[in-house]
Amino acid sequence: MNTNRMPFLPLVFISLFSFNTYSQTKKAKDNWQNLDLQVDGVPGISTERAYNELLKGKHGVPVKVAVIDGGVDVEHEDLKEKIWLNSAEISGDSIDNDSNGYIDDLHGWNFIGNSKGENVQYDNLEVVRLVRELHPKYVSVLPTTPLGEDERRKFLAYQKMTTDYMSKLQIAQLTERVINAFKQQVDSIVKDIGKENPTMDDFKRYEPKSKAARKTLSMIEKGIREESDYGKFYNDLTEGVKHYEAEVNYHLNIDYDPRKIVSDHYDDSKERYYGNNDVKGPDALHGTHVAGIIAADRNNERGIKGVADRAVIMALRVVPDGDERDKDVANAIFYAVDNGAKIINMSFGKAYVKDKQIVDSAVNYAMKHDVLIIHAAGNEGQDNDSKPNYPNRNYVDSLGLNKGIAENWIEVGATGWKYDETLVADFSNYGKRTVDVFAPGVAINSTVPGSKYKEEQGTSMAAPVVSGLAAIIRSYYPHLTASQVKKIIFDSVVKPTHRVKIIQDKSKRKVLLSDISVTGGIVNAFNALRLAEDFVEKHEQPEKLHNM
Repeated sequence: MNTNRMPFLPLVFISLFSFNTYSQTKKAKDNWQNLDLQVDGVPGISTERAYNELLKGKHGVPVKVAVIDGGVDVEHEDLKEKIWLNSAEISGDSIDNDSNGYIDDLHGWNFIGNSKGENVQYDNLEVVRLVRELHPKYVSVLPTTPLGEDERRKFLAYQKMTTDYMSKLQIAQLTERVINAFKQQVDSIVKDIGKENPTMDDFKRYEPKSKAARKTLSMIEKGIREESDYGKFYNDLTEGVKHYEAEVNYHLNIDYDPRKIVSDHYDDSKERYYGNNDVKGPDALHGTHVAGIIAADRNNERGIKGVADRAVIMALRVVPDGDERDKDVANAIFYAVDNGAKIINMSFGKAYVKDKQIVDSAVNYAMKHDVLIIHAAGNEGQDNDSKPNYPNRNYVDSLGLNKGIAENWIEVGATGWKYDETLVADFSNYGKRTVDVFAPGVAINSTVPGSKYKEEQGTSMAAPVVSGLAAIIRSYYPHLTASQVKKIIFDSVVKPTHRVKIIQDKSKRKVLLSDISVTGGIVNAFNALRLAEDFVEKHEQPEKLHNM
């Protein structure tokens, strides 16, 4: 699932539930993720400083960045000049001109659609799909039923999944009822006021007709104070309603299975050629936002500035509104590598996995072809050292035993714009061994479909900041390998010396970034490019770089 799919509802409403959200007072500076702590007073990654002081007059080469996500609006005003074009294909002739197995794949591929142009929009969570698959086999098994060791292990895993599934379903059903009732109360009050977009004064003058209305009115007023605008408060509320309706109707509905739309042989994990060339799909908000963070046109004097000025986006649609499927993720990685992507951004994740080995095989393929994978750590506010988030860098065998790691993999947590104890977004996952770096991921303004722009937050936004940084390095220093680029990013992080707040074991703690990540720092473009320049100067012959 896209790792920022959980709606960030007004805090006054969230306080009723165990949702993860994040708030820093005041408003973030425009383009804050690319600004500099010393120059601008916010802990961005110093992109603008790098362009102004280190890259002026230099010319980089284009770098293909694969965005494996829920779809990208390739016609967006701020992206259309930055989208990969497969020049070996002829548009609209329904012929596989380059003989790569994908017909008319001009800008990438959609692995969750079919040849008729139909697309999957919603899907289950992986835990639901696994319970549905295993239920016929284990529903009649009793605690006293004799089972072999391997079968007993699978049965216990099934029981754990079922308990988790039922808990999630009950919470979603309750939340859907409560949030719908709250929205109905809000709508009733606004109707009585008689204005489409009431002000705070309008609500203060309103006389509630019941105790429930009085409580709702109080929450509306608090929400407006937090959001500074009723329209944004109401939009967040509406998005919350949509999310929990999707949770109940699709994500957690065990009777819903949209895979027949794709028309593949789903159980054949090695099947490669299915889908269609509609890389936008029915809901491209998340993927378009991610693509803009990486590569939005820096020179067109409109919209926003992406991190990487020479990045070219390859769009791969894999993630529905629900959990992605391992087969599709693997195929998107294979496609990206085979078509020349040097960086793969994956801003999605899930708590369960069906076929990790097929994803591992694709990741290993990327490693062998000098591709750097950037992955979002997730938004559960959890320690990934103890609660795995998939996909991840660990290779496993059929029994789930570790077989090594993908070296050229970077796992990214999210930070906000205040350089104080609230620096780490409280929704961000972390991990001393499993989360490598942090990057800006709060209130990030970027591209959304229809040539529009919107602020979003999540580790989904932090990962493309790092992908953009990697693209700058690979653009201006193209002889550097993926492992060298990763090392430069790690060695150039800014390491805060103050402690930051996190939630651990349901209580707040203050820790150093070095306690919750591999590098203990936030990525920094200025430092990284200066280090890359020093590195290259020490190795006059480019071919020597590959032997480092």
